[in-house]
Parts: sequence; C-alpha cells; structure tokens
Amino acid sequence: MSRSAIAGDDGRPDLNDLEGENEWTQLARKHWDKPAKSSKVKNEVIKNEIWDVLEKEGFPYRSQLILENLQLLENYLWPGYTIFANDGDRFSSLFRRVLSMSLDTSLSVTVRTHILSFLISAFQSLDNGLIRKECAPLVSISIWHNLASEATRERKFEQHAPLRKAWRAAARKFDSADETVQSKLRFDRAWLYSLLLNFIGRIQDSSADLESQLPTRRYVNTLIKDLNLLALIGLSSTFNGAENGLFRDLFVLLRHFVHFPIDDNTGNQYTQTQSYEEHCGRLAQLQRVSLKNFKDKLTILALSNYAAIEKREDLGAHLELLSDEELTNLSERLGFRSKYPSASKVVIDRALLLEILLSAHERRRTFREVIRDLSVLPTEISLYEPTLLRNEHYDGSRSLAIPKLNLQYLSVGDFLWRSFVLYRCESFFEIRKEMEETVKRLQPQETQLPNKVRFDGFSRMAVPISKPAIIEVGTPKVGHYRPAFVRAEIGLDVSRLADHVRREWESLRPDDVVYLLAVDPVESSRNLTNGHAAHATSRDFGIRFLRAAEVEQVLDEGGRMIRDMPDSATNGYVARPRLRRLLVKLDTAAYHTDNAGKEKGQPDVYESINLIIRRKGRENNFRKILDTIRSLASSDIPVPDWLQEVFLGYGDPSSATYTRMSTSLNQIDFRDTFLDWKHLVESLPDKVVEAPSTEQGMVEPPYILQGIAPATTEPARPSKKRRRDDDAEVSQPAPKSIKVSTYQPPNNGPYPTDAPKTNQVRFTPAQVEAIVSGTQPGLTVIVGPPGTGKTDVATQIINNIYHDFPYQRTLLIAHSNQALNQLFQKITNLDIDERHLLRLGHGEEDLETDVSYSKHGRVESFLDNRGHYLAEVDRLAANFQAPGAHGNSCETAGYFNSVYIIPAWSKFWDLANAEDVSLSDIIASFPFHQYFSNAPQLLFAPERSKEQILDVARGCQRHIEKIFAELEDIRPFEILRTSRDKANYLLIKEARIIAMTSTHAAIRRQEIADLGFHYDNVIMEEAAQITEIENFIPLALQNPKDGQLPLQRVVLCGDHLQNSPIVQNLAFRQFANLEQSLFLRLVRLGVPTINLDHQGRARPSIAELYKWRYPKLENLPNVLTETEYLRANPGFRYDYQFIDVPDYKKTGESQPTPHYFQNLGEAEYAVAIYQYMRLLGYPASKISILTTYAGQRALIRDVLGHRCAKNRLFGLPRLVTTVDKYQGEQNDYIILSLVRTTRVGYLRDIRRLTVALSRARLGLYILGRRAVFETCYELREAFVKLFERPNQLLLTTGEMFPASRMLGDEVETTEMTGVEHLGKYVYEMIKAKIECLNAGGGQLPAVEETPEMMKGDGEEDDGEGLLDEAVAEEEEQEQEDIDGVA
Repeated sequence: MSRSAIAGDDGRPDLNDLEGENEWTQLARKHWDKPAKSSKVKNEVIKNEIWDVLEKEGFPYRSQLILENLQLLENYLWPGYTIFANDGDRFSSLFRRVLSMSLDTSLSVTVRTHILSFLISAFQSLDNGLIRKECAPLVSISIWHNLASEATRERKFEQHAPLRKAWRAAARKFDSADETVQSKLRFDRAWLYSLLLNFIGRIQDSSADLESQLPTRRYVNTLIKDLNLLALIGLSSTFNGAENGLFRDLFVLLRHFVHFPIDDNTGNQYTQTQSYEEHCGRLAQLQRVSLKNFKDKLTILALSNYAAIEKREDLGAHLELLSDEELTNLSERLGFRSKYPSASKVVIDRALLLEILLSAHERRRTFREVIRDLSVLPTEISLYEPTLLRNEHYDGSRSLAIPKLNLQYLSVGDFLWRSFVLYRCESFFEIRKEMEETVKRLQPQETQLPNKVRFDGFSRMAVPISKPAIIEVGTPKVGHYRPAFVRAEIGLDVSRLADHVRREWESLRPDDVVYLLAVDPVESSRNLTNGHAAHATSRDFGIRFLRAAEVEQVLDEGGRMIRDMPDSATNGYVARPRLRRLLVKLDTAAYHTDNAGKEKGQPDVYESINLIIRRKGRENNFRKILDTIRSLASSDIPVPDWLQEVFLGYGDPSSATYTRMSTSLNQIDFRDTFLDWKHLVESLPDKVVEAPSTEQGMVEPPYILQGIAPATTEPARPSKKRRRDDDAEVSQPAPKSIKVSTYQPPNNGPYPTDAPKTNQVRFTPAQVEAIVSGTQPGLTVIVGPPGTGKTDVATQIINNIYHDFPYQRTLLIAHSNQALNQLFQKITNLDIDERHLLRLGHGEEDLETDVSYSKHGRVESFLDNRGHYLAEVDRLAANFQAPGAHGNSCETAGYFNSVYIIPAWSKFWDLANAEDVSLSDIIASFPFHQYFSNAPQLLFAPERSKEQILDVARGCQRHIEKIFAELEDIRPFEILRTSRDKANYLLIKEARIIAMTSTHAAIRRQEIADLGFHYDNVIMEEAAQITEIENFIPLALQNPKDGQLPLQRVVLCGDHLQNSPIVQNLAFRQFANLEQSLFLRLVRLGVPTINLDHQGRARPSIAELYKWRYPKLENLPNVLTETEYLRANPGFRYDYQFIDVPDYKKTGESQPTPHYFQNLGEAEYAVAIYQYMRLLGYPASKISILTTYAGQRALIRDVLGHRCAKNRLFGLPRLVTTVDKYQGEQNDYIILSLVRTTRVGYLRDIRRLTVALSRARLGLYILGRRAVFETCYELREAFVKLFERPNQLLLTTGEMFPASRMLGDEVETTEMTGVEHLGKYVYEMIKAKIECLNAGGGQLPAVEETPEMMKGDGEEDDGEGLLDEAVAEEEEQEQEDIDGVA
C-alpha cells in the first residue's frame, strides 16, 4: 500500500489504536518499536505473523494503516534489507521476481492483483532511470514475436519503414547475446503476451495505462489489437455480471485508449477527416474481401455506401448470413487472429468472431464527440451515477475507471479529454456534497397537505420556493433537437432573511448557476451520515429531482433590476423587501428529456420543484471552465512547435530551453539588473567577464551582455555507442567569455517624475541565471524555496522584456488574487509606464496602490491623464503665444505638435549641431524657456559644458514627446463611445502587461480570444499550485496565427515541495493525479530547472526547520547581519518553540460537523499568546495566526472576537487563516495551531508542513500534541529539531518590544504549564497595564487597522483556484447559518 494512497481520515487508526493492546501494536513492541542500528529481520515473523494474517483477512485496509503508522517499513523492513535506490542489479533482481510472480497462477487473484498494481505504478514512474531500464524491454518491439502472423508484422513495417530497422536491431541484439541474456530476452517479449491472455479478467486497468503513454503504447497497441483483447473482455462472463459495473467501466476506458485517433509511431493526432478516412479504409477493405470471396452472401454489403454498414446492427445483419466457417475465413482474410494457445482457454466461437468483426468496422464516436455530448450541468442522475459513486471512498487497493494525468500524453487533445472528464467528476462531487449538506441542514419534514414539504432548518445558501414558472421556450436551432433556450421565473420570499443574507441573493450575477431541487422528507431509516452506501441514490438524501439553471436577472417585486432601483428610504427608514424575482435559463437538454418523459406518463419535474440552492461564487465557475476545456478540445488548439514535445513529455527535456533554441539572443540589455561592476562579476561565476576599454576605470551600469547565449545551439545527444566511445575524451569546457558594453541612460526630462525607477535588489548568481533565462526566448522553470525571491526575479524578467522588446505583450498568471496582487504591486514600482499595465478579474480592488489597474479604472485613468496632458499643451501654446484652443482635444493637440513643436525642435537642433555655434547661442535659441520655467532646478547652469547642455535639451525634448505620445494613445478613447468598447480596446491594443488569475483565464478564455487578443510571453507565479489544465489554458488564451500560437517565452515560477493544487476527492487526487501541476510534471520529466538557493526571509534558526527539504539552501547576508535578526523576541526565551497543548476541559480535537476540526485548547492558547505579545508592544500587523483547518480558523476568530476585537489593548492580528491560504505570504511572528490530537491528519502531506514552517521571519510558536506528531515518520526531520527545545512555553520578564537582548544571551524564564496558566498570567498583565494607565493618566493606544479587521460578517478569505481550499474541510456554514436567521 503506497503511503500516498492512505491520506484520508476515514478509517484511519487514532492514537488509541497505536498505543492500545491490539495484535499489531503488540507485534510492533516485540520486534521493532525501538529499532536497533542494525535490525535483524526474521522471515518467520514477516511470513507467519504479518503476511499470513493479512492474507487470511483479505488484506484489510485498516490493518495496513495500523502497520504503516506503527512504522513497520521504517523501523523493521527498511533497516533489515538493503535499500537499492542506486543499485541497479539488486533492483533488477527484485523487479524480475515480481514479474515472475505476476504470471504465477498458484497465487491467489488478490495477491496477483496487488502485484499488478505495483507494476502499473512502475510503468507510471518511467522518469526513474532504474525503473525505466526494467520496464522498457517489456514493451519493446520484441513483443511483436507474439503477433498472429508474419503478414501482420509486415503490414506494420510497410506502414512505417523505421519499424523494420528497429526489428532487425532487436534480432541482432538477441543473436549476439549469450544463453542467459537470451533467456531474459525471451521472458521479456513473452511476459505481456502471457499476462494479457492469462489474466483477462483483471487486465483492463494495466492495459489502459500502457495504452495511455506513447513510449509504452507504440508496440503494445498492435499486440492488444492483434489479440482481439477488447472482444475477449466484452464476451467474458465477468463483463456481464450485474455486480461488475467497475469492470465494464474499465473496459470502456481501455477501448477509448485502444482506438484513440493517433499514429502510434509518429505520435501525430489524426484530425476528424483523417479519422473518418481511416474508418472508411477499413470498410473498403471489408467490402473488397466480401465481394471477392463471399459474393453470394455479401454482395449487398459490398455494394452499400459506408453509412449503411458502419452501424453495428446494420453490419451485424449482413454478417449473420455467413456460417461459422465462413466467418472464420473472413476474419483470417482480413488479418484477424483466429488461433490462441490452449493454455489461454480462449474459445473461438461464432459470438467471438462476430464481435471481432463488428468492433473493428463499426463507426466509433471520437473523443471530441464524447466531450461534446457530456452535459456540464448536473442532474440528480449525473450526480449519482454509479461510476462517480465508486470513486467516493478510495483506499488505493483497487483501480478506478477514470483517466489519469500521466507524465506523458498522447496528444494535446488527449490531455484536454482527460482534464475535462476529471474536472467534471470533481465538480460534480463537490456539488453533490454541498447539495446533501444543505438539504440536511434544512431538515425537510412531512406535512398534512399532499405533496407539501415543511423545512424546519435553515441554510443561508437555500430558499424554499414554489414551482418555477416557464415563461418562454425557444425554437430549436437547425440540426438540434432541444430548445434554443428555456426561460423561467422564480419567486424568492426574502422577508425572513437577514439583510446580509438577502444581499447575497440579490448579488447573484448573470450566468451564475443555481440549483432547483424537488426535496422529499428523508426517512430516518434511510439517513446516511458518513458518505454513501454502495448503491446510494439521490432519494436516500431526500433529493427527488435536481436541475441546474443560469441566472439572467435579479428583479424586485415591481420587475426592476436590483442594481437600477432608486433609494427607497423615507425619513431614514427603509422598507423591508418581501419578494425577489429570479429570471433564469434552464438546462435545455434536461428540459427536453423531462418533456419527453412527461409525454410517456412520468412525473412533471418542474411541478415538484420546491427549493433553490446557490453556491459561493468562487466555487461555482465550473460550467464556464468546462465549456472552455470542451472548446479547446474541439478546436485542435496547437502548442508552439518549440514547446510541443516537452509539453507532451517526449524527446529531449531540455529542447525548449534557450540554450537549445535557434531563436536565442546573443546580446541583451540587462538595464538595472546589476547594481555595479562587482555585482555583475559575482553574478556570473562560471563566466569570464570582459570589460570594454575605458579610461574611467570600473564600468558603471546599465550593462549590455554579448555572448550570453551559445553562438550555435547545442547538438543533439549522440547515440549511446558514440557516447561510450567519447567517454575517455570528455574534458571540462573552458569558461565562457561574456563581453560587456555600457551606455549613458537617456535623460528623460528635468522633473523628478521623469527619472526612471531602478532595481535595488542585489540578485544572487542563481537569481541572475533565472533572469537571463527568462529574458531569453524559450521555457524557463524556476524553483524557488521559501524566501528566495521568486517574485523579485519574476518582476525583473518582466522589466527586462518590457524595455528590450517594446512591441511584445506579456501575460501574468497566478493561482490566487493574493499572489497576483503581490507580483503586480512590485511591477508598479518598476520603471514601467502605468498606462501599459492592466489587471483583469476580481481582486484588483485589493491592490495596495493609489491608482486602479482594472479595465474601467485604466480607462478612467486615461481620461484623467487626458485633462492633465491637454493642460500641458495649453502651457506649450502659451510658450509660443499661439492663438487657438490647442488643448481642446487629442486631435487638436496632434495638429499643434505638427505645426509648432516639431518645427521648433528641428530649428533648434539645426543651430545646435552647427560647428561654429557658441554655448550662449544654443541656450538663447532654446525654444521652451517659458514652458520649463517651473523645473525644480536651473536648466542650463553656467558651469555646464556644451555636451551637458545638449543632453538637458534632449531630456526636455523627450519630456515633451512623451506628452504627445500619451495623447496619441488616449485619442481612441475620445472616439470610442461605450465603456465596453474602450475597455476592449485597452486590452487588445494598449496594455502590454496583462495580469489575471488562472481561474479568470479559464472562465473568459473564449471571450478574450474572440476579441483578437494576442500576447508573446506568459509568466506564471506559484505555478506549482495550479492544476495542469489551469497551466495550459493561459498558453491558449489567443487564437492561432498561421496555425501556431505565437508564444516566445513561458516562465514558470514555483516550488513543487510546497502546496500542490487542492483536490477534494481522494480518488481524483491520488489515483488520477488531478493535483498534478505542469510545473511538477516538467520537473519529473527532467526539464532543466533553475534553483534559487539563498533565502532572505527567516532567521537562520527558523530556516533550519525546513532547510532539510532544500539541502543547498543558504542564507543571504541580511539575515546574518541585520539587527532584527540578531535580537531576541522580547518576552520569549526562544525564537521558535513547539508547545505541547494537553486536553482543555477534558477535550482535545472535536468535529462539530464532519471534517470540521476544532481544538478549543489550542484556540485559547493562540489567542493568549497574541494578547501577551500585544501587551509587550508587538504591533498587531506583525502577528498572524495560522491553522491547518478551516474549523479551527473560525474558532480562533470567534475567540478573538470575544476577547480582543473591541479591546483597544489588543485589536486583531494581521490575519487569521489556514496554512493553505497563506502560501506566498509572510509575517514577522506566526502562531501556528496544528489542531489534531488523535492522528496527524492531512498535515502528513509534508508539503503543507513546509509551508507552515516557512511563513515566519522572526518568531514561530507552534501549538500541537507532541505524542501525535513525534510518531509520524514523514515529519520526523522537522519535529526532531522542534523537540530539542522544551515543550512548555518559556517566557521572560521585564522586556518590552522592541528587544534589546541578543538572541544568544542567557535570561531567566518562567514556564507556562498550560493554557490556564498562560491565561491567568495574561490576565494579571492586563490588570497591571490598566492600573498603570489609570495611575499615569495615560490613554489606551489607537486601534491598529489590519486586514483581519476589514473582513465583514461571514466573509471568507479570497480563493481563486478551480478547486476548493482544503482536502478534508467542509464549508463553514453552520455558524454562518445561525447568524443568517433574521
């Protein structure tokens, strides 16, 4: 059982199980509880006391979990056996033993199935060299020895000539080998053949995995088709068993991959036309063979058009005319296998022959047609499909019939199909959970009236309604069967809702999805409290029908749009609204099906609707995102040629880096990247930096580097034989020479605002390497551990691209608004014209800037600037005493520039460039003395030389030229009339740096592309937190040009060792790899990465807690020398400490609702520490409280609300949030609550722990249960360091913020024995503080404003991911629902 497959809480053993007296605990105490340095493994213990017991019980999931938590692997098996991570011979021996066991029919089916699961995992891990070496021969061309005939092989050779060469090479290798190697090769080429025939009932999942990757598919697909495996499986007794739904689903998945429209040899995906032509070719061959050999019976088949024989039933009717012998003859003439080894027990009968012929020649739906026909709006049927419910409780012990996101994909279309299916499943899973939870809260009850339901509960997300009124049904479009649209009106009684809940309903936006339910009371005997039964239906949860609808408008009682309503206040009194009307568009496909059912006597769905449910906006984007994926899959969107192979996972992983690309630049202006010459030399340690000859000594920046890229691209890697021959000649290459030149930065004008903003960050060599790569064309992958300056690197790359390539446009993408705003705010501090910046989507209002960068904010800014620049034009007109309204509009300003400004400058420069002109004549002829009279310094100082005077004049000219350039850019906004047109023009023409979240890109992809939006570069921040489909969509946010996407650069910044994308369903997360990001996949594929290696965020001591995850991570000089890092935290003995929190009031963790974990003791302790720090003078803005569960976040906020919010001594900390939400953030002091007291929970994912430990700069105080976390092997490295210090909080007295004590100074301490002790200690401090203030006539401090104080009632932290926030967290509605009652 893989450790990753058992990450859920359901069924997990708790602390009592691990410390109790069960058989496994006793076994652990006896043999491995205290491992010796050299443990001796006893085979009889493994066989008799572990393996036999597990096998007898059927390998129960819980027993495996207990053994794993008891560290059987770490403390007994691993120390007792040699670990062969780098020993190819030992691993090969083990792997071949496993291969032999997979064919051993004496083993039970269960054991062989587990062995097969291991082998599937091996084929999914081909990025590992040892595994790849063992797996490759098993799927090589040698397996074609098992094809039915030489003729089959020859046909393949004729289709693709290089195959014959590969076949001959394999034959030569076999012939030249000794007997031992030949025996191994014979086994390799027979293994898969034997497995497929002898394990038919269990082979679909492994076969589908082999088919889903081109390296394993290339020869396997031919063998599977030759064996007629699909026909054999489809006719097996297992396939038709009523209880074998999973088996049939796996068959459908295998069939999809076997027939996927791709050339197995070249990897080229077939177009719709090519796929149909191939299908017609098969039918044509069938017709020719039929006419030649079976003319008497199959003449009609031979003369029919393709459409008449491509359906299974039509073709079957023709073939039924043939006898069994004739069917066999026909199959053989068409090249199908008709003989199998006797050991396989395959019986060739009429049914099998017919199935072989029919499945080979029927018209199959393409993956595009499958996606097109799948509904993206749920019904109760689609939410409770058995296929989806089987994924509800995944424990890693079985396969699932869902596609996986692999290291490699067959094509871009294949990737999009997998993403669509998985994202749809995950979305429907989340919707089903929310519908069930909401209905449960509403407590539907029977009434005395027939068909009426009373709701005794409440949910802010739902309102009981009467049936919707269908007001308009659109005529179906040509070629469609369903209505073009169906409009309905729904009345909402809002009279009993609290104002803030009513406003939430009123704020529904067009295209938001709402859910219309017909709810029945649930019988108590049918209540399901934990997940789903094996055959659960919607009725088990009281949901009879469910239909989705899209909001069109929200109206008041009088039919007016809510946003258009006038203020109805009278004498300060606002009448309480009673009714709101929703105009919605119903799901047309479901409506058509419902009407058809109604005509057949089924109940009218819409008559029984009695409830409407909404979801939070950020979770309800699924329909638009699915539409986007479907649109991309249907359009054959290309990936840039230079990125294609790397994206799909084939070829040379480094082929997309700039060192291997023909378009790489040999010379680049790095502007302000380097602060001085020393910085330049230090940043290129492996280069010889050649300075230009200069009389001034050391060269000053800016620098232009020549030779930064290779003169020619690196050659392709030679063959293995050539590399072996050349091994002896390998020598270290000479250091590369970089030629440096410089220039005088242009004078932009005499005003302070004209001075460019410059970079002040002294980048490290690794950061400079990343900046160089990101500025060059190609793919750049930057791995940035915590605090290493990923965002600074990204902003400098953007700055370089902006200035060096003025006609290119750059798209910035981030997972969340928070991460995007951090990046965007740093960009605004660079020398980038704000008119070229644009921030799309919600979250722009959270930018801490003085100007708005949204579309409408930018338009308003342009119009505001228009007034300023036109006033400058009037000043220029006054300078020339030119009559007329020159500053009336951008157009008149342009004429003024042509008539007055340009001629004046021409006249001046003609005089200034004359050889005999004097300095006084130049100054006297300057035409803009009056205009620049308000400059902060004298323009032409007497001591300046002629060159300096001319430089000042050039600066003045640039200042004036900028005015008219700005006005020329503003001119279209004078002409365009509507706000929409202005905003669209800004996006497609004016903006050069456009920022949006990955979710916004997914939602608006089609809309943005249809505007003609084009861009050249994509930079993604926190790319490892973005699901792979979210990574891909921003690359395709534009329509192709000449059949290609015109991308030149893709820069991915992230850290795959921190949080991954959040996927709630364990099956989709672990089995299907839906949490895989493109960033992680590229790292696994071996794409060259640039690893930032110096952190400047945390004290070195705090960095040691997570440095073991980054062995090469060092500290920047600032954390070693700056005072704040050297001084201690006042009031605390240590700068970090783990505090063991016992049960509080006899309670540890609790679950008010399933998965909603809370711990009151830790919440009180966290707030007490915060109060203590505030009393010592710590600023509230420098303190954040983090926790691992949303339930604990709500509890801490509640405690803070009672104890601190209204108390001016304390106020609220900067933020209270979950660890998942805080990646990319930091603060000086972090209080962390781990919550769990029975088991580790999802913090066992070490990536989350890395995030949690790396948020603090100066102080980290962790609250948890030591007994739980010290037993977790994965977390041992971090907690060993934490447990080196005392478990009780140690405080110091007599200190106030800021500290004067140095970090290593000895000091007397006071130990806090528990939360009660600390609470009493803080209480006494509060009393003393108040007495001191009263005695001295002092005043309480002003309340410090923090982001936490800005949150309104029920407001949650912002989240922009396609999927929800946390794996094991339910929505925090229970408390909100109580607050929502009027």
